[in-house]
Amino acid sequence: MPTPRVSIDKQTPAAYKALVKVSTKVAAAAEAAGISRATMELVNMHCSQLNGCAFCLSVHREDAIAAGVTEQQLAVLSAWRDAPNLYDDETRAALELAEMVTNLPDHDTADCAYERAADVLDAEQISAVIWGATSINAFNRVSILSRYNVHPRP
Repeated sequence: MPTPRVSIDKQTPAAYKALVKVSTKVAAAAEAAGISRATMELVNMHCSQLNGCAFCLSVHREDAIAAGVTEQQLAVLSAWRDAPNLYDDETRAALELAEMVTNLPDHDTADCAYERAADVLDAEQISAVIWGATSINAFNRVSILSRYNVHPRP
């Protein structure tokens, strides 16, 4: 039997509360930069897909639907590049940046992704998306390493 995991949010609550505050500040920065809530929720979903975080996927699916993301957008999100008609330029640029943050590719690949994003997003928007991806990646790691369970919803 595997060793039970420590729920690090409960073991070190001050650090977790600080992460929640960062996430709140990031959401405000994205809104101030003009990045739609739907785009940021797609970033949350896609980073969580890439990391395999079932808990965050479950949480952010509901948030994404509430933000106006369609079921079709969610269904094909892992293949967003092959569905250009479902995502606007802002969202496509944000998803590419989110992948860059999550996967940390080589410098040339990262430079190309950044340049494509800069064709669509301004500096404030790029910063907000990168912080958003960084934030959800941190939550993914908390959830995965603490083995958060996903419970069925009615």
